[in-house]
Amino acid sequence: MVCNPANSGHNVQMAHASSTGSAAVVSPGGLHAIAPSRLHGVKGRPDPVAVGTIIWLASELMFFAALFAAYFSLREITNAAALAAGTTSMWEWGTAHLDNQWFGITFPWFATINTTILILSSVTCQLGVHAAEKGAVSRSGSLFNVGGWGLREWYTLTFLMGSIFIGGQAFEYANLISEGFVIGVNAYTSAFFLATGFHGLHVIGGLVAFLVMLGRTYLARTFTHEQAVHAIVTSYYWHFVDAIWVVLFGVLYLLR
Repeated sequence: MVCNPANSGHNVQMAHASSTGSAAVVSPGGLHAIAPSRLHGVKGRPDPVAVGTIIWLASELMFFAALFAAYFSLREITNAAALAAGTTSMWEWGTAHLDNQWFGITFPWFATINTTILILSSVTCQLGVHAAEKGAVSRSGSLFNVGGWGLREWYTLTFLMGSIFIGGQAFEYANLISEGFVIGVNAYTSAFFLATGFHGLHVIGGLVAFLVMLGRTYLARTFTHEQAVHAIVTSYYWHFVDAIWVVLFGVLYLLR
């Protein structure tokens, strides 16, 4: 069975036949046949791209685990030294810069809103994955009919939400720097910018991955199993950076 998403503008299709012995398919306007394994994958065998992505994300997890270990080690040592000297710890000084006085309550409101946007982007990303698994590359009706959205619409929205998060982080950096909260002040500011900065770079990498994925859907005449896997592993990465940020937010902004 072949699904033809409406309004694609590129005659995008995805074959859903489960048999790996099907004949090669020539997409409309194509010069060469597409191998069945590229259209449907190999039944009963995990996709090597998905497996490789999971292994790579495990190594990335170790990288962030090392950052967390360094952060807590610095926190323990400097807090103990401040307590012995009877002075204010750099952690107490630093976390005060992250708070906002909104609604008469002192709380990291801005970072909380920015975090909520990033968490919600994981929801839109997963909706895009569900659309990709059904072969719905583009919307099936009006743009305002959210229920008919396809992979492109959900991933475009996810890209926009991720961009808003990065813009919010840049805005927060600018405010902190204007207050003298810069990377070279003490161990706390160094740990803060190192952890959030590396995470921000990972988010930017995810945004580039979304653009590449969206570009492939417009360039290809047929939406193949390979492209569906590309969409899925992109979601793996995005969920990973979202989860890492939730932990970072709890450690940096809420833990005192």
